[in-house]
Amino acid sequence: MPAIDRFLTTDDLDKSLRQDVTEGLTAEPKRLPPKWFYDERGSELFEEITRLQEYYPTRRERAILTKRAPDIAAVTGARTLVELGAGSGEKTRLLLDALAGTLKTYVPVDVSGEFLADAADQIALDHPRLTVHAVVADYERHLHLLPTGPKRLLVFLGGTIGNMIPAERIGFLGGVRATMSDGDALLLGADLVKDPGRLVRAYDDARGVTADFNKNVLRVINRKLGADFVLEAYDHVALWDAENEWIEMRLRSLADQQVRIEALDLEVRFAEGEEMRTEISAKFRRERLADELAHASLALDQWWTDPAGDFSLSLARPLL
Repeated sequence: MPAIDRFLTTDDLDKSLRQDVTEGLTAEPKRLPPKWFYDERGSELFEEITRLQEYYPTRRERAILTKRAPDIAAVTGARTLVELGAGSGEKTRLLLDALAGTLKTYVPVDVSGEFLADAADQIALDHPRLTVHAVVADYERHLHLLPTGPKRLLVFLGGTIGNMIPAERIGFLGGVRATMSDGDALLLGADLVKDPGRLVRAYDDARGVTADFNKNVLRVINRKLGADFVLEAYDHVALWDAENEWIEMRLRSLADQQVRIEALDLEVRFAEGEEMRTEISAKFRRERLADELAHASLALDQWWTDPAGDFSLSLARPLL
């Protein structure tokens, strides 16, 4: 059975939700962080999104990994693979297979303990020679607590880096760099700047799956905090911010309305047409990503894209 370290409890998550909702809904403009999309229903909806024709990032990243996993294994010779935000670890299996000659330990890191335990058990069954050491943690807070060892490959896939604003990205990358030693490397998945029309369609699909996913944050707050959001009273909005080169997802209030959040003893007013940001998804150019890595004392060493240039995997090493 895999070892599991738990640095994050259900109580921690509840406190974090309360803080995020209180701060976000009393801010101007209002905002909610995207991590609260992901209860069981939200995770199912996101899996459905990844299969939509309009949503290309998952397919493109998998294609790059399929082609380049042997190259990644050759240039890193990793003995430990640490995956931040591991989820099911499905794409990581391509790396596990490619690294079979050198890899000794796999460390999946995620906030969902039950989901992580199931995924770790399955990978341990499929790779009996591999030590699987799962960690229930918030990768933005607990990087310094993750297992150490020689020749680690830290993996952050899915374009999740784009959900952070620039200052948060540089802070996160700096935190990753602080845990790294000579011989370690960071493998980073990042979506690339492209036609705005394609980008908007990827976050506003014709079937409305992404709209349902966006509104799931309201379901989570209703269920966990006793709120009375009426989902039908909000429209899903996805738009391209050309200045910041990111997609914004928002929820737009269709009427003047008031929401009560019982667990917080909080009442929040929404004006008709008022928009609340629920996610950003930054898109990158190679030069910009290299510059942000450099600000975190990381050097871009390898750069791979799919043939269409839609998505990227980059390998960065610590600047000594």
